[in-house]
Amino acid sequence: MFGGFAFFPPVIKYLLITNVAVFLLQTFILGNLTVNGENLSYIFYKYFALQPIITGNAHATPISGPFMPWQLVTYLFMHGGFWHIFLNMFALWMFGMELENIWGSKKFLSYYIMCGIGAGLSNLFLSPVFSSVAAPTIGASGAIYGVLVAFGMMFPNRPIYVYFLFPIKAKYFVAVYMVIEILSVGSNTGIAHLAHLGGGLVGFVYILLTDRYNVSNIFRFPSNPGVPKQKKPTSSSSNVFRSKYYEKYNTGSESDDVSDADYFVNKDQKSDDKALQEKIDEILDKISKDGYKSLTDEEKRILFEASRKIH
Repeated sequence: MFGGFAFFPPVIKYLLITNVAVFLLQTFILGNLTVNGENLSYIFYKYFALQPIITGNAHATPISGPFMPWQLVTYLFMHGGFWHIFLNMFALWMFGMELENIWGSKKFLSYYIMCGIGAGLSNLFLSPVFSSVAAPTIGASGAIYGVLVAFGMMFPNRPIYVYFLFPIKAKYFVAVYMVIEILSVGSNTGIAHLAHLGGGLVGFVYILLTDRYNVSNIFRFPSNPGVPKQKKPTSSSSNVFRSKYYEKYNTGSESDDVSDADYFVNKDQKSDDKALQEKIDEILDKISKDGYKSLTDEEKRILFEASRKIH
C-alpha cells in the first residue's frame, strides 16, 4: 500500500502461511502415516508440542513426551482444530498488521516470539500450582495476547467493534479480556489461561520499558523529556515520527548567527517548515484516531515524502 503500509506485512503473512501449513500437515497427512506401528501425528505432538516439566500424577497419553527447549517456539505453530487456528490467525492479522507496519518486521517478529516464549514459561511453571492436570500445550494464543496488549497500549483510544456492532476503546477491550483470563485460572476448560496471561504480561512489560512516553498517555506518567512535547499525544507511531522529524529539522533557532541575506531566506523556510509540521501533526493524529486507511491520497503523499526525508 501507499507509503509502505501493507495489508499483509511480511512477518504476519509468513506466520499465517506457516501456521496453516502446519495445521494441514497435522490434520490431513501425519494422522494417516505410521512409523514402527506408531501414528506419526502422536510422534509430532511428543516432540513439538510444549510438554510439561512437572507431570505430577498425570497419566501418560499417546501424545505425552519429554520436554525439549525448542518446544517453547514450536508449540506456537500447532493448533487443535479449525476454530482454534482461525480465531488465532484472525486476531494476529487484525491487531498485528498495524504494529508490524509501524515497528518494522524484525522488531515485530522478535516481540511475537518473545511473548510466545514468555507464555510457554508461564504455563510450564505456574500451571502445576493451579492444576494437577499435566498436558501438552499447543497454539499461538499466548503470543497473540502479547500482540493484543501491545495494540491496546499503542492505540489506547482506538475503537474496537465487538461483534461489529458495539464500539469499545482498545484499552478497555484489552483490560476486559485480561480480567476474564485471570478469573478463568484454575478452571478445567482445557484452555491455557496462564499462557495467555504470561504472553500479555511479557508484552506489557516490554512496551512499558521501551515506549514509556506512549504509556504515559494511558497512565498519565510524566512525559519523556527526550521527546518534544506536543498537544494531543495519541499514538506511539505519531510520537516516534514527530521526534525524528523535529530532531532533523528543529536543531537550530531564530537566534542563531546568520547573515542579513540569510535571515530572510531562513525566515521563509522556517515558516514553510512550521506549516508542514502542523500538517503532519494533523495527519498523525488522524492515523491515531481512525487508522491509516482514513487518510486521503494527498495526506498519504505528504506523510510519505516526510518519512523519506527523515530516514
